[in-house]
Amino acid sequence: MRTRKPEDAWMPPSVYLHTRSGVAVSYVIKRRNSTKVLCKITATKAEVWQAYEREVAETSLEYTVNRLVIDYLGSQNFIDLAPRTQRDRTRELELFSKVFGEMKPEQVEPFHVRQYIDLRGKTSKTQANHELAAASVMFAWGYERGLCNSNPAKGVKKFKLKARDRYITDTEYNALLACAETRLAIACEISYLCAARQGDVVQLTWSQISDDGIYIQQGKTGKKQIKAWSKRLAEVINESKLLHKGVASIYVINKNKGGKLTQEGLRSAWKRAMLKMEQEYPSIERTFTFHDIKAKGISDFDGTLAEKQQYSGHKTMAQVNTYDRKVSVVPTIGSKAK
Repeated sequence: MRTRKPEDAWMPPSVYLHTRSGVAVSYVIKRRNSTKVLCKITATKAEVWQAYEREVAETSLEYTVNRLVIDYLGSQNFIDLAPRTQRDRTRELELFSKVFGEMKPEQVEPFHVRQYIDLRGKTSKTQANHELAAASVMFAWGYERGLCNSNPAKGVKKFKLKARDRYITDTEYNALLACAETRLAIACEISYLCAARQGDVVQLTWSQISDDGIYIQQGKTGKKQIKAWSKRLAEVINESKLLHKGVASIYVINKNKGGKLTQEGLRSAWKRAMLKMEQEYPSIERTFTFHDIKAKGISDFDGTLAEKQQYSGHKTMAQVNTYDRKVSVVPTIGSKAK
């Protein structure tokens, strides 16, 4: 905020003198995206405050993008989304409203959105696409309810992204497990064996463990499944019980002093494992992420595409294909006995 001169300390918040050729001609109120004249320089202090109060009262009645965001986040459409989607969309719209919040919805044009997305894309094209999608959904919701005249995000093109196809080989995965701390290794194994996302792994509680298997409701899609026991999965869960000696926790993967292992804690453990791999397995490329472990699980699952879809919990075959990254071995001339 601009530091006030002592002689201007009486002015209302965000109100300043506007000068022309060095001569003060009016009082203006400045906001993030606009500057508006309140009154002429000849106005008294009382008249300036009266003009300010009228402007604030009128502005509070204006329907802005900020209010559209608030209304959408309180709508049934938003409430019906999966918890993970709610968290992501809230964050995305908060970022969007930092730029457009004080504007009226009808003042936002497609070229404004394009400029915003281009700027965001310099940091992350993926995140820019998510924010564009969130804004489009919100404006569409508002348009259907008469809260805005159009959807300025509609028709604005997303960035073209190269589909991720990194497959973690068995050699790479075994090296990761060898370098990972116990909690990270357990998390990796649960993710791999159950095709579970990182968020679902760290949220796993003992109440989800049953005789039939591990109950997982995917935070992103809401899909409910019980992952059946295998010998390897049972061994991992038994190993996790060792984390609870002297510590009471409802979470399968707990912190040293109790409570769940956070995703931030998991990321820190991942970084330490990567540094250890660099020293002990220098020939291995450390270009894979925790999220790629789920893709390895789906790729390694022995079954048809339909069976892979059932295992992964994806809604469409296209989503399964995105995660099925293992290179197929196909026959060549003379490779099979006649």
